[in-house]
Amino acid sequence: MEKNKVLVFLRKHLDFKFNVWAIISLLFIVASPFILKFSPIEFGYENGVLENIQMVILFFACFVALKTKNLDNKKFFTLVFLILIILILREVNCGRTLFFPVEGKVNTFYSWKEIPYGYLAHPIYGAYMGIVGIYFLVNKLWKNLFNILKDYQLPVFNILFLLIGMISGMFVEKAFHNDIVEEICELLFYFALVSIIYLYSFNKQKKID
Repeated sequence: MEKNKVLVFLRKHLDFKFNVWAIISLLFIVASPFILKFSPIEFGYENGVLENIQMVILFFACFVALKTKNLDNKKFFTLVFLILIILILREVNCGRTLFFPVEGKVNTFYSWKEIPYGYLAHPIYGAYMGIVGIYFLVNKLWKNLFNILKDYQLPVFNILFLLIGMISGMFVEKAFHNDIVEEICELLFYFALVSIIYLYSFNKQKKID
């Protein structure tokens, strides 16, 4: 009897449809070895092709979060937007890799301690993250998160690809230090992330009866 209840629960709450976002993610995974083989090393540099594509995806995700049609959870998607800004700032190291390259050296940038007032970068970044945390707590947005998880089906494959991108990216960063592989993993993570944001923000996930 308990087993049947579990199966009914899973059937109601898990969405195993292979939506277009999941198909693109899968195709990207299949193509990744070829991308790795034929991409010049510069593609994995800071501000290189792969990172620029990531930034486009993240800015698109910001647009999706702000234009949400899920009006019951509008504040939650404002939180998502604020978190995406954290990811964007992380990608460009709070602007360090955009504005402070070392002249004559490839993919090399001045450290914050070598930049005037650079010591302020990390405290300001930390303060911003703190403000985002306060926004989450003051508006009790854990309730919105719980309601989204409770009221809508979970897109299983999109979440799976997000986890693959996140875990493989962390592993590659620690074990191999291969810039192109790391950027490919991050690209998969960000694409899966924007797909999940879109599905919930634009009410594309089936509501549970």
